Amino acid sequence: MKDFLRVAKALSDPNRLKILKMLQRKELCVCELQAHLGIAQPTVSKHLKILEGAGLVTFRKEGLWVNYRLADGRGSPYAASILGNLKHWLESDPEIARAVENVFSIRREEIKKK
Repeated sequence: MKDFLRVAKALSDPNRLKILKMLQRKELCVCELQAHLGIAQPTVSKHLKILEGAGLVTFRKEGLWVNYRLADGRGSPYAASILGNLKHWLESDPEIARAVENVFSIRREEIKKK
């Protein structure tokens, strides 16, 4: 039951849902998520840690960058089920639509110049 509760709790925050929906479309680093969502870097990192602990996201290091992406679901049957269904859920929600809008135009090189 602990694994299920970890996934359920991870989904209980609107910003974490936005992060998942953004990662459905593209791998992103913390600075890209921060800039696009307009929340503080430590807050984004905390959300990602919770999502990672639930088996919903994973990361890979690429030089100085840490890129986050959706997990493949092998770590938890609950995470796998949620990730499969989440592809179809909330697509028409206005908050989610705003969060994923222009996600492909996010460029970390541009963010770091500021």
